[in-house]
Amino acid sequence: MANLHTLLFTGGGVHDWKGCGAVLKEHLDAVPDFDVTHVEDDLDIFVSPEVNAFDSVAFYYTVGEIGDHHLLGLLRFVTGGKGFVGIHGATASFKQCDEYRAMIGGYLVGHPRLRPYMVSVVDPEHPITQGLSEFVVTDEQYTMNYDPRVSVLANALYQGEPHPVVWTKNWGQGRVVYLAQGHNPDCCRDSHFLLMLERSLRWSAQA
Repeated sequence: MANLHTLLFTGGGVHDWKGCGAVLKEHLDAVPDFDVTHVEDDLDIFVSPEVNAFDSVAFYYTVGEIGDHHLLGLLRFVTGGKGFVGIHGATASFKQCDEYRAMIGGYLVGHPRLRPYMVSVVDPEHPITQGLSEFVVTDEQYTMNYDPRVSVLANALYQGEPHPVVWTKNWGQGRVVYLAQGHNPDCCRDSHFLLMLERSLRWSAQA
């Protein structure tokens, strides 16, 4: 099996992105066919020729701003057939950038306090959620405004209404996944989250 060349991109102004990045890097490094490069808080990677070597990006970033050249590089990467896996605060990033919001598929509206909640898989046949049904996580549950055209794979109830925890969508020739879990390093160690992260990177890379 060929190596899956993965860019782990972490940064932003909120969340323990260094701690979460370390957890994600350690886990993905232990997966035999993953070849992971970790870039911290430097959007220049998306305008560097180096980005073309990656099959998919795991994007753990919150808030921040993105310039037109960085945005164009990121969108070209995905549109050209690569994968994008946004994690947790990725839907709270680049709030003034409609193009980024369109690409990822939605944006954060709010969240209750960190607490246990149940995740229900609504598409157990999809490669990302195959074999999963219901599981409880302790995390920061996001409520979001999202494009109704995304494919929701799993959701969780908040005040009686379902809110997505995992969704997928296409962007040009590329594939996008959003995983709402991952508030802090302990949340990032959740076994269901890590399994879905691995699967998301494979699926988004069309591997």
